Amino acid sequence: MVSVITSAKKNRPRALTSSFLTETLPTLLPPIFEQVQHTTANHRKNIVSLHKIQSQCSTITEDTSKGIKLIKGIKLVGERTFNNAFIEMVNRVLPIKKGTAVADRVVKFVASYVAYSTEQDAASKAENQGEEDEEEGVETFSTRFIVKLLKHLLRGMEAKDKNVRFRVTLLAVSMINGLGEMDEDLYVLLRESLLNRARDKEAAVRVQAALGLAKLQSGEDEDDLEEGQESLGEVLLDLLRYDPAAEVRRAALYNLPRNPTTLPHILARTRDIDPILRRTVYAGSLSATSLPDPRVLSIAQREEIVRNGLGDREGNVRKAAAGMLGGWVDLVEGDMIEFLSRFDVVSSQVAEDALISVFVTRPEILDIVEFNDEFWTSLTPEKAFLARVFVDHCISNKDDVRLEEALPVVTALAFCIQDEYNKLVASTNEGDEDVTDRAFIVGELLKLAVNLDYADEIGRRKMFQLAREMISQVNLPEPLIPKCLDVLSKIANGERDLIRVVVDVVTELRAGGEDLNEEGEEEGPSDSQMSSTSDHSNIRRKSTFSASQRLNSEDPEERMKAGLIDLRCLLICISLLERVNTNLQDNSVFHGLLPDLIIPAVRNKEEPALRDQGLICLGLCCMIDAKMAANSFGLFIQQLTAADDDLKVKVCQVVFDLLMLHDINDLVSNTMAADKVVELVRHVLSQDSPEVQAVACEGVAKLMLAGMISDETVLQSLVLLYFSPETADNQPLRQCLTYFLPIYCYSSSENQRRMLSIFSDTFGLLAQLSEEAEDEEMPPISQMGLMMVDWLDPQKTVERGGVKIDTAIHLDLAEQILESLLTETSKEMRKALLSFLSKLNLPESDDDTVESWRLKSQLAFIHAIRAKRPFGDALSKNALVRYEGVLLKRYPELEEYSEDGFRNEASENEKIEEIWGFIDDVEEKDVDTLSEVGSQRGRRASSIASTRRGRDSVTPSVVSDLDEDEDEIPRKSKAKPKLKNQTMEVVEEESEEDIEVEGILDEEEDEDDELAV
Repeated sequence: MVSVITSAKKNRPRALTSSFLTETLPTLLPPIFEQVQHTTANHRKNIVSLHKIQSQCSTITEDTSKGIKLIKGIKLVGERTFNNAFIEMVNRVLPIKKGTAVADRVVKFVASYVAYSTEQDAASKAENQGEEDEEEGVETFSTRFIVKLLKHLLRGMEAKDKNVRFRVTLLAVSMINGLGEMDEDLYVLLRESLLNRARDKEAAVRVQAALGLAKLQSGEDEDDLEEGQESLGEVLLDLLRYDPAAEVRRAALYNLPRNPTTLPHILARTRDIDPILRRTVYAGSLSATSLPDPRVLSIAQREEIVRNGLGDREGNVRKAAAGMLGGWVDLVEGDMIEFLSRFDVVSSQVAEDALISVFVTRPEILDIVEFNDEFWTSLTPEKAFLARVFVDHCISNKDDVRLEEALPVVTALAFCIQDEYNKLVASTNEGDEDVTDRAFIVGELLKLAVNLDYADEIGRRKMFQLAREMISQVNLPEPLIPKCLDVLSKIANGERDLIRVVVDVVTELRAGGEDLNEEGEEEGPSDSQMSSTSDHSNIRRKSTFSASQRLNSEDPEERMKAGLIDLRCLLICISLLERVNTNLQDNSVFHGLLPDLIIPAVRNKEEPALRDQGLICLGLCCMIDAKMAANSFGLFIQQLTAADDDLKVKVCQVVFDLLMLHDINDLVSNTMAADKVVELVRHVLSQDSPEVQAVACEGVAKLMLAGMISDETVLQSLVLLYFSPETADNQPLRQCLTYFLPIYCYSSSENQRRMLSIFSDTFGLLAQLSEEAEDEEMPPISQMGLMMVDWLDPQKTVERGGVKIDTAIHLDLAEQILESLLTETSKEMRKALLSFLSKLNLPESDDDTVESWRLKSQLAFIHAIRAKRPFGDALSKNALVRYEGVLLKRYPELEEYSEDGFRNEASENEKIEEIWGFIDDVEEKDVDTLSEVGSQRGRRASSIASTRRGRDSVTPSVVSDLDEDEDEIPRKSKAKPKLKNQTMEVVEEESEEDIEVEGILDEEEDEDDELAV
């Protein structure tokens, strides 16, 4: 023990006098801080030097029996002087703003010095661990220095200067890792200070607070928290979820642990608005390093992150998501079947995208995958899915070599499909749980069969017989029907042959399985089949007899079975009609199904499902037959009122598809006057169902982009729907109109002129909607107006060959705005309108579209505004002056403008005379003293209300005309339904009673009635 004490005395620095503190110390610290702010290369050397100076200062003491700090009667004057000098150096850095490199190096130096002091204390304690000193928590000059520095910094966290708050928070957070053991009171103070800075108004301060809280989180025990006290993990989660600054959310994300509590919140950030944060989630939080096994996530969570990542609009995010999937492949060592087991391939919509992504980013995987005989004899959903996607990928990339190696011969695949289908039937009969998986395997093999080469006649016949036999089975799962028809469509000798085959199958099903054309089945499709006329008569006669027996049956069970068979037949017909384009007039073999299957289904009132499918099937028939479409159009219009919401969506799609596909005048000739189509469109847009409204918006947008509808009222309805708070939750509608409205306006100057014609009225309607919305979600009136001004920007109009852009649109818009400023009495509206003038792109003075009288009229309006409707606030006055200055600067000829001279021109120009008449009729008023809603708004309100009510009440006049018809299904009779000679009137009130349209479906039809084809 004596030797240890002797050694310590030898190593102890020699005591210095107090003159060292006053004369030498002030000259030692500034040079060190001067050096460390220029480069980090000298930090280590200066840290050692500074620690030596601090150690020397700690030896300077004063013996005293009084004083604030007493350690065995010794006053630590040296330590206090050094600490004050060091803190003075640190204070010089605190006001420096963020991003200054010299200040950042000083901060790094201070943090490194604190860590070095803690390390030296730990080393000294380790050297003296053999001493019999059981006293714990002994203070040293380093610990006292660190505590004083930290407390000083914590006092600065409440400073008013944002730079000071940022620097002290940065310093405190940087020091945390080097603090070592900390007094409990100091820890509580530090924790509370960082929690307060986590709610700072400056994002940079909140970032540092988040980093500090993350460092403290590792040592926090939730059991020690008081009741109701929020844990640091919860604070970080709140910052991740709710902080408006992206950098704060990123800081929280970087430092959150991955556990079952935090993972759902981390996954939610895959839809964050910040692309860097979204990329960080995939490249950091969900990478193979941070998430060693993706199976800690549920299948739904895996599919969600893959869908969000691969579908992201940012390329870097998609690349990071693909890298994450590559990490998943590495975890399974390239086993693609095991990789696909991470997804639910049977019902997943993203498994294919994930697999294709792996094929693109890891092309070596394509060489690993093998499709040998054993692969095809032991198929699972994952194997069938892998084979189909692999083949599709090879076809899309024209990789014929790999495609030839992967695809089996036609005959072998046909036997494989047959074997899997037999297993499916057996599982269905036995009620096994793997029916869905078996059906999926068969579906994937049928998709694969579409890509085969059917040059082999034996294989072609085998595949044809198999596909035809499968759709002839009553127990074939419905999702497999379209896939079987895809195979038949590939094999058949044209659409006529495909229709003949399907009609045969439908007739067999409805006739109870009779084999009407056994010979034709065995030989498959060929060019030497019997004529369509003989097919038609034979099928029609037998089918009608069998169907009438079932329909007249008194047994409810028999009628139910008949209904199920008819429903399956309709599904087959729908799948067929979706794949053919030839006119029904050229396929008379299909005519027998119209009066025997489709029309009775449409008339059926007992089975809604049967009726719905019948309407869809009839709509598809109308797509390929213009005459049938004209005769059936009225039926679909009636269903827009009478059908349920789900069916309305389908009917609405049919109506707009027919309007797009056929000539509108011919289409509506049997139903209504051609000029009533606009009213019909507005009626559909006013439907209550959000789904129907979204489909209607998409249909109207297509018609307007194609130039098939150019009515201004329809365009106004779309603009009002876009901004209306009632459609705030209808995202499909909002997304459709977000794309349509600017594209429509930018596509041609004519469309911009059309938008200009409704600007004033639409803006007024939007102002009233905004007043009525109250707490509902609706953009500010100024923002809505600026969007409309932007749509009218002639500089954004697409240039097309031979079409000249109308550059004077914004000039005419300015005239409308100035006119509105003269008549509008709402202070808010006037300010909004005035703000639009600074956003206009006026044409150049040498533009031939600029007429002198139009320029002068704008100055006349400006002078009239100052004289009759002046603005009361300086901001508005200056805005009007600035716009006048823009006019005078751009058009020098306006400098010679005189009001009397312009009045004299009215005798030669009627438009100038109208302008002066308008100005002279405006009364002088101080509008700033009026209420927010002026008298002009009051006069407009009644017309607005009647317009809105009129839009919602067009149904009676459109549909009531259809009630004149007594026949539900169009007949061969040449008699056409007559319309009343009445016009569409805008009514002031809602109809007293709802119009019930049962339509022509209520009328009994004779068995000989046939659809006009």
